[in-house]
Amino acid sequence: MPHEHDNLLGAYLRDRREKLDPAALGLPVARRRTPGLRREEVAQRANVSATWYTWLEQGRGGSPSAEVLNRIADALLLGDVEREHLFLLALGRPPEVQYQASGSVTPLLQRVLDSLEYSPALVRTSTWDIVGWNSAALALLNDYRTLPPAERNVLRLMFLDPKVRAAQSDWDSVARFVVAAFRADATRSGAVHRIQSFVDELSRLSPEFDAIWRDNDVRSHGAGRKLIRHAELGSIQLEYSGFAVDGQPDLSLVIYAAASPEDQVRVRALIDRYRNRERDEARRHEREHEAG
Repeated sequence: MPHEHDNLLGAYLRDRREKLDPAALGLPVARRRTPGLRREEVAQRANVSATWYTWLEQGRGGSPSAEVLNRIADALLLGDVEREHLFLLALGRPPEVQYQASGSVTPLLQRVLDSLEYSPALVRTSTWDIVGWNSAALALLNDYRTLPPAERNVLRLMFLDPKVRAAQSDWDSVARFVVAAFRADATRSGAVHRIQSFVDELSRLSPEFDAIWRDNDVRSHGAGRKLIRHAELGSIQLEYSGFAVDGQPDLSLVIYAAASPEDQVRVRALIDRYRNRERDEARRHEREHEAG
């Protein structure tokens, strides 16, 4: 029998099994010599042979299929991270991606956004819906609050909103990059079938999108630079970086910063003016409410 240090999969399965509560699963708790579930109980829950499951824990079960591993993960009540760890130990790869739409920004993540006072920041899904932002992003990029939720999509704005199009210094290059990165993100997240109706709709509404989509290019969004034309500031060079949101695999945080000291000064002044206007507007509404 392999030594425990050589049998990481078996050790992990045994550890997860022993941490389960038989009573919580409706199983008898009397006459148990060890904590947790018995091997045959896990095997029954996973619909596999008790002998084979025993061999698997002992390091003699060979390479299980992804389907069987998923059943074992369900039997052991594994969470997403635990399931991924099981697949990495058994097969050397994560499980097949199943798209999980979160579409919401937690209060903690919103506080992180708001703490970035002079760095415009957005949260987008893997299908490029914009679901979160800070005030700096509203000042410099777009007032997403004024858009219906269905229109807060990067591709929809890029191809259908004249103001967004005019803000791009090289629209064709940016549009091709956005489509290629969108395709890669949607595929990586398992959302290929989910986006088909959106792709069909955008192809009908924009022949340019349809032509670019048919090129089948893929890109990584990662980090880079972009030049925008702002209505008040004129041309602004921005740097950006994208970050995965841990625990919410559908979400990415994208943070922008002015690329030069001169542009940093201009962007900070713009954001300060925007916040002052917002504050004045809020006070005006408050006075009108008190007077009414």
